[in-house]
Amino acid sequence: MADISENLAEVRRRMAAAARDAGRDPQSVELVAVSKVQPAEAVRAALAAGQRLFGENRVQEAKSKFPPLRDDYPDLRLHLIGPLQTNKVKDALALFDVIETVDRPKLARALAQEGDKRGRHPDCFVQVNTGEEPQKAGVAPAEADAFIAECRGLGLKVTGLMCIPPLDEEPALHFALLREIARRNGDAAPLALSMGMSADFETAIRFGADLVRVGTGVFGPRPATA
Repeated sequence: MADISENLAEVRRRMAAAARDAGRDPQSVELVAVSKVQPAEAVRAALAAGQRLFGENRVQEAKSKFPPLRDDYPDLRLHLIGPLQTNKVKDALALFDVIETVDRPKLARALAQEGDKRGRHPDCFVQVNTGEEPQKAGVAPAEADAFIAECRGLGLKVTGLMCIPPLDEEPALHFALLREIARRNGDAAPLALSMGMSADFETAIRFGADLVRVGTGVFGPRPATA
């Protein structure tokens, strides 16, 4: 667990260097520590090292892991960065501060309806499938503008966009595309960009990432049982 503290320090150092190289304030980029499949003890080690923002892929895993952690660290923040099924919307809104994976009208409607019931609408990011990969979630780039408008019309607080570039393509092209979609749709307020993972977060920062999602770089290889 001592490695987690060292890993965090190194990731933060690299993030700051990438931001400075891009002429940006290092404080303008935030680290989402991706804790999926990691035990609660690993998250506690990151919390002890000062990390407060985490990303989880599955609602059920987060539900079993994070409430006790939040009791001890009330300033902990949690983002959902994996696909969300509509039957998990109620639990997701109870657990997560930000839903980064709004990707279809049915989900947007479910989030809006449940948010109205609770009187609480958390920030939402629209997930864009920049590579138009059929096996991946996300709205197609050509449909992103209309979908963002639809989400806003439902009353969702669309505050950002996220993407996961194809593994076999140059990520910079996808980061540039997401940045352009954000520019077109950020008239009312700038849209945050969640992009970049362990292998490419420095490139993402160069293209304007506000949030980078790093798992292996922080926690090391996933547990063998994952």
